[in-house]
Amino acid sequence: MPASAATAPLHEPIRESLRIAGEKLSRDQVIEVRHPYSGALAGTVPKATLEDVRRALHIARNYRSTLTRHARYKILMNAGAIIAQKRGELARLITLESGLCLKDSQYEVGRASDVLLFAANQALVDDGEVFSCDLTAHGKSRKVYTLKEPLLGAITAITPFNHPLNQVIHKVAPAIATNNRIVLKPSEKTPLTAFALADILYEAGLPPEMLSVLTGDPAEIADELLTSADVDLVTFTGGVPIGKYIAAKAVYKRQVLELGGNDPIIVLEDADIEEAATLAAGGSYKNSGQRCTAVKRMLVQESVADRFVELLVEKTRAVKYGDPFDPAMDMGTVIDEPSAQRFEAVVNEAVAAGARLLIGNVRRGALYSPTVLDRVTPEMTVVRDETFGPVSPVIRFKTVDEAIRISNGTAYGLSSSLCTNRLDLVTRFIQELNVGSVNVREVPGYRLEMTPFGGIKDSGLGYKEGVLEAMKSFCNTKTYSLPW
Repeated sequence: MPASAATAPLHEPIRESLRIAGEKLSRDQVIEVRHPYSGALAGTVPKATLEDVRRALHIARNYRSTLTRHARYKILMNAGAIIAQKRGELARLITLESGLCLKDSQYEVGRASDVLLFAANQALVDDGEVFSCDLTAHGKSRKVYTLKEPLLGAITAITPFNHPLNQVIHKVAPAIATNNRIVLKPSEKTPLTAFALADILYEAGLPPEMLSVLTGDPAEIADELLTSADVDLVTFTGGVPIGKYIAAKAVYKRQVLELGGNDPIIVLEDADIEEAATLAAGGSYKNSGQRCTAVKRMLVQESVADRFVELLVEKTRAVKYGDPFDPAMDMGTVIDEPSAQRFEAVVNEAVAAGARLLIGNVRRGALYSPTVLDRVTPEMTVVRDETFGPVSPVIRFKTVDEAIRISNGTAYGLSSSLCTNRLDLVTRFIQELNVGSVNVREVPGYRLEMTPFGGIKDSGLGYKEGVLEAMKSFCNTKTYSLPW
């Protein structure tokens, strides 16, 4: 069963729901969570042992849910109503542990409600198919039927820090909708919101055996979560090195890996440059740039590049960043000071190699300013690798062929954005970009919580997430035939 977290007295209503009941843990038995902006202790969570992991997985594998579709629907809808009621508290908890500004945290809570709504409604959808068997001369007068069943074993879910609620709920809600049992390990950097969500789901009527939350040192517990005989499927969202480790370690387990991205916005000379610059800035700085689908490269045709850069700098200058609890802020911190130091270092490296710093590259602790670089070249680290922060590197190109070559020239293949009004070029980019999605005149990350989402190359194995695709992944298909 999930252990609860003890949080600092900043958020009393949630603090009580996260309280460690009946026991006091020593310092070596807990993980401290600190507010990235101030460094103050936000809370502590239990440090799970291998025995804790084994027990949680054993419980999950051996529990068989008898919840009807309607019962699952009600649980998910009840949880959505509770989240709506606690929206302010949850947003402040997300900001407390992640350093994201309240605007971003409030938006995330709203998205989580959407996930629950879609999962609840999908729980009501009949999943059976019927195949007639007399379609050929070799057939019989029979019918084959299909049905979807939950997995026999547990689902291991491992989530990252950048969306402490929405990344978790994208795995937990489809598991509930399909009557599965899930053991969740949230990022040790942002675990408090995961515990709050678990408490909400229990309050909504979820049997505790269907969801366990474990926090601990990945070096100590991760392998058991990947290799245990009690696990049937591993679903992971996070960085490429860990994703490849999971792929190699979790042998003969089903795997859904949603990894990094290096998503471009491609601006052609016929585009609405004002609109393109607005999309570029918003796509680069929302969530402090810490999204796999954030705009991480800006490919701009030379004939309009000067105007685009001028507008981008203007919009970047207008972004208010600072104390994430200040409602006026458009951007808070990144997750921690080492991350901010990495962004500062790759920007300095690009400038040393010939890029032009137009605004930003100012750091104070985990607070890193929105930053614009012009005259960036594709081989620079800032655009060759995934820069997971609020950096806007502009690469100028001459021809459409060059834009496609540059866009496809990294190891990633998640999402992309295209700014043009020419249907012939829209068609060509959709066909030739090696990515999971192409959004025309929209940021790379735009989607509904229901729609398929995921990438290829180092961004993933081609399997999709999103509520509907996750529910498909979390099921076994059984066929049976009858003589009528």
